[in-house]
Amino acid sequence: MKPFLEFFPIILFFIAYKLYDIYVATAVVIAATVVQVATYWLMYRKVETMQWITLGLILVMGGATLYLQDDQFIKWKLSIIEWLFGSAFLASQFIGRKTFIERMMGANLELPAHIWKRLNLSWALFFIGIGFLNLYVMHHFSTDDWVNFKTFGVPGLMVVFIVVQMAFLYKYAPETEAKK
Repeated sequence: MKPFLEFFPIILFFIAYKLYDIYVATAVVIAATVVQVATYWLMYRKVETMQWITLGLILVMGGATLYLQDDQFIKWKLSIIEWLFGSAFLASQFIGRKTFIERMMGANLELPAHIWKRLNLSWALFFIGIGFLNLYVMHHFSTDDWVNFKTFGVPGLMVVFIVVQMAFLYKYAPETEAKK
């Protein structure tokens, strides 16, 4: 259920865009994100900080898109979110005892401290890079292309990045009895 909730707003955004236009899609993604956060709250009695930030940004940037009839605002939202993720990962390199990536994966994987920092830095740079790539796409391609990039390109790049990370981490995976 949780993976469906994660992609629910973007799937509806894509469908609404293909059936109507960017403004209807923006209204749909605003409503879907409100439903998403409310559903998380009802199911788990907790909403993550980044979900609140995403909701706030979608309300502000989506609202500006609809009010001003300018699709640049909704397009900027992706870059801002990615930069916030990247900044949070980057800040965790210097604040606290563990990096974000170590907090997320540390229970399942034992790595030397310098590897955690390298892994965390790669995630920070990935998110920041996606933010800049979004700017490039939104300024050099059509809205149709941007919607496809947002819907398929960004998740595709994330999958490729995760596979590369897994290949890098493979040598640190705990040995199983079968491997020995």
